[in-house]
Amino acid sequence: MKVLAEIPTQAAPAPRAGTLRRCDLEVFHSLLGELDGSRAVLVLGDAPRRQGVAVGLAAAAAAAGTRTALLECDLGDPSLAEALGLARAPGLHEYLRGEVGADCILESLILAGPGTRAADEPLVCVVAGRPDPDGSTLLGSERFHQAMAKLRRAYELLVLDGLPLNGPAALAAVAAEADATLACVGHADPRPELGVPVTGLVVHD
Repeated sequence: MKVLAEIPTQAAPAPRAGTLRRCDLEVFHSLLGELDGSRAVLVLGDAPRRQGVAVGLAAAAAAAGTRTALLECDLGDPSLAEALGLARAPGLHEYLRGEVGADCILESLILAGPGTRAADEPLVCVVAGRPDPDGSTLLGSERFHQAMAKLRRAYELLVLDGLPLNGPAALAAVAAEADATLACVGHADPRPELGVPVTGLVVHD
């Protein structure tokens, strides 16, 4: 499995403020280059690693002027809202249950820091919403498929803050919506064997 990027500890983004440092931009712009042509990128792994990569990719793309949306898909154990300082609900969970419309779940994150002058618009985020132990059913639903189609029409790049490597049954359904899938691992971790195609690895110090 090809290693597409190595993320040093000091390159972890500071997502709460939407701030990207120069080292962040270099790392994540390079990774975006490896994914050239992908309109929807799924990031898998344990929450801290996965989330850092998903936020970094989405923020770097938005900072470069790409119309970008970041979507949290871990309905069972959501954490993106707290990390970014956004409202925890409503989110994807409530939308997929038909409780709210799309306009209620789109939140904006204003980017700051060097290299963000090309950002015409804020990064749009959709958090998971209330925890749902039966989230796999919702992620495998036709409503999720339709939501992804709408997001593809509205944005140039979708970054999916996905699921653990040993994720739920919905992993295949979520991966089917992506053009590229990244697996986040540590240097000493065994290479994952997943039931979905993986474009490459992001290795953390």
